Parts: sequence; C-alpha cells; structure tokens
Amino acid sequence: MGMGVDSRNRIAKRAAEEIKNGMIVNLGIGIPSLVPNHLPKDIEVMFQAENGILGLGKSPKKGEENPTLCNAGGFPVTIVPGASYFDSTIAFGMIRSGYLDMTILGGLEVSKKGDLANWIVPGKRVPGIGGAMELAMKAKKVIVLMSHCTKTGEAKILNTCHLPLTAKECVHLIITDMAVIEVTKEGLVLKEIMSPYTAEDVIGSTEAPLKVSSNLKII
Repeated sequence: MGMGVDSRNRIAKRAAEEIKNGMIVNLGIGIPSLVPNHLPKDIEVMFQAENGILGLGKSPKKGEENPTLCNAGGFPVTIVPGASYFDSTIAFGMIRSGYLDMTILGGLEVSKKGDLANWIVPGKRVPGIGGAMELAMKAKKVIVLMSHCTKTGEAKILNTCHLPLTAKECVHLIITDMAVIEVTKEGLVLKEIMSPYTAEDVIGSTEAPLKVSSNLKII
C-alpha cells in the first residue's frame, strides 16, 4: 500500500523546516506540492514552477480551484502577493542559471552517493523527464521526499540505483516516512527518525549503509 495522507503531510512538514526566509524554491509534484501548506507564517519564500510561476501559495480549498492556474504537474494552485507569470523558457533560464536556492523533488530511488532516479519506471508510460534533470543539477540544494520502501517492502535507498537516473550525485537530503538522512562525502548519515520507528527499523529497511549521527533525534 502507498502512504496515507498523514504520512505525506508529515514528510512535507519536515521539509518545510529546511526553507529559510527569502529563498526561491522549486517544488516537484506529489508530496513536495504539500510543502507550502506547512510553511511557518513568518517565513517569506517564493515558490517557482517550471510552467512559469514565481510565487505559488497553498493548495486551494476544494471548490475554490482556479481552472486556469496550475503547477507544472497540472494540479490547481494558489498564488501569493507579488507573484509573477512568465513562459517556460524564462522559468528554465532561472533554473539553469542557478537562481534556485532549493528544489524539493519526489523520488523513486536514491543511491548512497546521492544519485537520483525519479522520472521513469521502465515499461510504464510517462510524458517525459520534464524539468527534473535541470533542477537536480542546478539548484543549490536538492531535497528528495519519498516513501522509505516500495509498496512491496523493498528498499528505495540503495547502494546503486536500478532505475534510469535523473542526475548523478545531486541529492543533499532525503526525507521519508521513516527518517531524515543526509548525503555526505563520507556516506549517508541518519540524522532523525520518525516516531514510532527505531534506528534498527530504518537500518533494516535501507540497503545502503547508514552512519548514525551522534545527535540523532526522534521526531
């Protein structure tokens, strides 16, 4: 089974803690799109979408969706005061020029070196890689949000990705329904554990080796 709404929002809420005042942040589809719903009121950030929006807001309430306003995944969004619209060439110009402080993406697999696979499962139809390749390589910080294991219980944090890569050695932080893991030059470091899981649970559900932080937190 996939993750429930509570788990998805818990991951999004933890990701929101990584956002600092004044940042420009791009959000992927899926769990990342929930991040604006959990942003503290005192944080001012401009969320960017590849289809040409700078200034995305919270998800609209049911029945209040604007049919002409959506993110790059086609899902309805809101905007904040000061938002702007532009074409996709400008949106990608911002990305490729390194103006994004952070991108928060969904993931299918992440390797111990921070390789990311998030755009295709062989044999399944997808519209294309989209902006994931540019975002993963050009954003100053890349955070991946995903379930810790597949629906069949297999690890998604691996020694080597099995799926086609989006980009190599690009991920800085992984946030799952079980843990928060930092990617370092020395390997993966287990920084936080999502209650009620234990360090043993996380290590047992992760193929890649994990170093346990001396300041390990339970959240």
